[in-house]
Amino acid sequence: MGSSAVSNPLVSVDRSVVERIVRQVALEHLGRGKYSAAPVLTVQMSARHMHVCREDMDVLFGPGSELTFDRPLFQEGNFAAKETVTIVGPRSRLISNLRILGPMRKQSQVELAFTDAIMLGFNNIPVRISGDIEGTPGAVIIGPKGVVELKQGVIRAAIHVHMNPTEAAHFGVAKGDKMKLRIGGQAGLTFNNVHVRIDPTSKLNVHMDTDEANACGLHLTKDIELLK
Repeated sequence: MGSSAVSNPLVSVDRSVVERIVRQVALEHLGRGKYSAAPVLTVQMSARHMHVCREDMDVLFGPGSELTFDRPLFQEGNFAAKETVTIVGPRSRLISNLRILGPMRKQSQVELAFTDAIMLGFNNIPVRISGDIEGTPGAVIIGPKGVVELKQGVIRAAIHVHMNPTEAAHFGVAKGDKMKLRIGGQAGLTFNNVHVRIDPTSKLNVHMDTDEANACGLHLTKDIELLK
């Protein structure tokens, strides 16, 4: 009976090929680890301020006037202007040197902390996302060249987080979602309704007002965590 050849199920692989495959897998693994690393979070206190539209700028500071750059803000393209105004509340109480932030917007609005609002005589200032001013109280704004009576636009800005799409994907959130912000330390607390705002140019950044920052002792702790 003739003999038949038996094939070897083990295939000889060159050592250099094995090393190349292992190196490629390792690099891919390290690349995924780098991509999934938690982005750096910056939490800032946002003091009372005003955003102004072109029409109101002309009245308050003169026709054709422009905001004068004073210092940059954390989000690219935003800045604190040198221009300030005085706001007069419903009981004729006022706050002077209210800073304007640039650039100009389509509609004017004033963002206050709760204690600012009480001082001005607002009893029930609504908590809103910036730009959502429908049905909000108004106020008288005094500038060096004129006076504007806002029919609406005075709000308490809701605590919120700015992020870009890559950062949103990391946290698994979408625009309009709400997250939690845990602040550690002796006065630590957790904010449960942090509104998510997403823009391609944004950097990961939580804004809270002065009342919120003081309540949690923001300036005293580095133990901060943003949670879905």
